[in-house]
This record gives sequence, C-alpha cells and structure tokens, in this order.
Amino acid sequence: MGFGDTAKKIQTLADRAERTYKKINELREEVEETQTTVIDTSERVKGLENEMAEQRAVLDAVAEEVGVDLERVSTEAHITDAEATAAAARDEENGDADADDESNDEVSGDEDAA
Repeated sequence: MGFGDTAKKIQTLADRAERTYKKINELREEVEETQTTVIDTSERVKGLENEMAEQRAVLDAVAEEVGVDLERVSTEAHITDAEATAAAARDEENGDADADDESNDEVSGDEDAA
C-alpha cells in the first residue's frame, strides 16, 4: 500500500515537472520573439531617425534658400500648440466646474442657482 501511494506521488510530481518544463519552454520562446521584435523595432526607429535627419537637412537648405526663418516658424508653432492645450485644459476645468455647480444645485434643491 505504501509503495502505491509513493508511486502516485512520484507520478504527480513528474506530471507537474513536465507541465512546468513545457511552460518554461513556451516562455523562453516568447522572450526570444520579444527580443527579436525589440531589435527589429530599434533598427526601424534608427532608420526613421536617419531619414528624418536627412529630411530636416533638406528642409533647412530649402528654407534658407527661400528666406524662411525656421526657428521663428517652429517657435510660433509651439506657442500655438501650447495655447491650444491651455485653452482645452481651461475648457475641461470649466466643464468640470459647471458640472460640479449643477450637482451642488441639485443636492441643495436650489434649481434657480444654475
């Protein structure tokens, strides 16, 4: 009777070890695929960065030739973007404040306050 229980425990342990081994191999394959993807992505990013640098050089040359101040244009674009972002944030805050005011009015029962 003791040997049967021991054999059963050993078999259970062997089954668990086999499942664990399979899972480890699956995880190893996933890690290798992820590493390959990261390397491929890194190479693509480097290529895109080089291409962007080349395009920037061409743009700089063309801008200089036609007399456009790229620094000024870039600064104006950043200012416009910052202003739009600030306006959106203000609108969002005002929307939240209006919603809070309406909520407070409903809770207090004062419908004329809105």
